[in-house]
Amino acid sequence: MTHNIPSFINLAIKKKVLQFGEFTTKAGRKSPYFFNLGNFNDGESIRELGKYYAQIIVNSNIEFDMIFGPAYKGIPLVSSIAIALMEHNINIPYSFNRKEIKDHGEGGIIIGAPVRGRVLIIDDVISAGTSINEAVSIIDGNDGSACGIIVAIDRQEKGAGDISAIQDVSNKFNIPTLSIITLDNIIEYLASQNTFKNELKFIKEYRKEYGVS
Repeated sequence: MTHNIPSFINLAIKKKVLQFGEFTTKAGRKSPYFFNLGNFNDGESIRELGKYYAQIIVNSNIEFDMIFGPAYKGIPLVSSIAIALMEHNINIPYSFNRKEIKDHGEGGIIIGAPVRGRVLIIDDVISAGTSINEAVSIIDGNDGSACGIIVAIDRQEKGAGDISAIQDVSNKFNIPTLSIITLDNIIEYLASQNTFKNELKFIKEYRKEYGVS
C-alpha cells in the first residue's frame, strides 16, 4: 500500500472523521472543518488507519525501537500500527500510558512494553501540544528518548505565535514531526471535487487568516 493522500481523505470523509460546518477549536477559533480520529471506530477503518500510519513511518526512515501512544486516542493507534508494521516485516514493541496511576496489580502508568530506547510518539493531531509534552516527560522518566512524532493531520495553523503547534513541538524537542495529511492536502482534494465548493471557500478563508506557511 502506498501513501495515497486522496484515498485517506476520502475514507476520512466517509467515516465522518473529517466533517465540514462550523466548529470551535481549543483556541476558540471558528473552524469550517473538524477532524475526529475517534470516528475510525470499527475493525475495517482502524485497520486501514494503521496501514496509513505504518506507511508514513516506513517512508520516514526514522530510526526507532518502539512506538508510544498517549492516552486515550493513542491507545488504539499504536495497537493498529504495530499490527500494520508486521506487513512490512517490522516487529516493534508498543506501549501507552494510563491517565491515572494504578496502585494494585502491575501498577504504574505504563501498559505494554517497557519504555526504552528510541521512542516514536503516535498521536491524532497536535493542538496545544499537551499530550506530546506529557508523553515526552513519561519517556524521559523511563529509559527512553523521543525520536519523532507521527500524527494523522497537520492543521498548518498558527499556535500561540506565528508558527504552528507542530512546528513548535518539533523545535522544542528537536525531533521530526510528520503527518499523514495536511490542511493543504484537504484543500487540494476539495478543489478536485465538484461537490465541495462552499466548503473549499470557507477553508481557504480560514487558512488565509490562521494558516502558517
